[in-house]
Amino acid sequence: MTIQHDPDQNHLLAALSAEGLAALAAHREWVAMPLGGMLYEPGRQLQHAYFPTTAVVSLHYVTESGASAEIAGVGNEGMVGISLFMGGDTTPSSAIVQTGGHGYRIARGILKAEFDRAGPTQRLLLRYTQALMTQIAQTAVCNRHHAIEQQLCRWLLLTLDRLPGRELVMTQELVASMLGVRRESITEAAGKLQLAGHIRYRRGHITVLDRRGLETRTCECYAVVKNELARLMTKPRHHRVGAATALEIDD
Repeated sequence: MTIQHDPDQNHLLAALSAEGLAALAAHREWVAMPLGGMLYEPGRQLQHAYFPTTAVVSLHYVTESGASAEIAGVGNEGMVGISLFMGGDTTPSSAIVQTGGHGYRIARGILKAEFDRAGPTQRLLLRYTQALMTQIAQTAVCNRHHAIEQQLCRWLLLTLDRLPGRELVMTQELVASMLGVRRESITEAAGKLQLAGHIRYRRGHITVLDRRGLETRTCECYAVVKNELARLMTKPRHHRVGAATALEIDD
């Protein structure tokens, strides 16, 4: 079966200006992103930026003791590899595919050259970087101050936003690793959500039955991340004013 792919499936690529699109179109490569795939490791120089279309990637940090936690997730709303244009080249975290799928990748030199032109692409990527920083900061606050059930709801909703359906292929052990908590804590929280009719869990599959129910049980962190992404990444809107066209940009 032929898998259909389109750069517009990634919202960041879809938001490129005509000029930016022309500069990168010939250099983007459509790639498979299998579950568990390591896109980059701590301290290693990144060679590509990745723009997921159907995959979801976890930006993960592992301590010296072996404990780990997700600091942010990236799906079809963004890209993996901001250090390529932010001047760092390497990062202490890793990027692991948590939901297998596909996406595009662009070589570091090509993306960096387009960013350094200081045009619309640079402004777009900097706005996305701010949105990603908001997600990282909110994740830290959430993990420190909110109940595990609220954290789980936030994580489920953000992951669901990046997928076309309602089902996540995910074990409770993996979710526990993402949130940096004990598996037993996730089992207890997931059990409460299932008893309330919000989710169904079986054999490594989590199906969301009542999204609204999850939204009522999560903390404010989900809305903060979602709203900031929408604010920063909303595309310009054109309105007809008489015979002329007016451009309105969301700040």
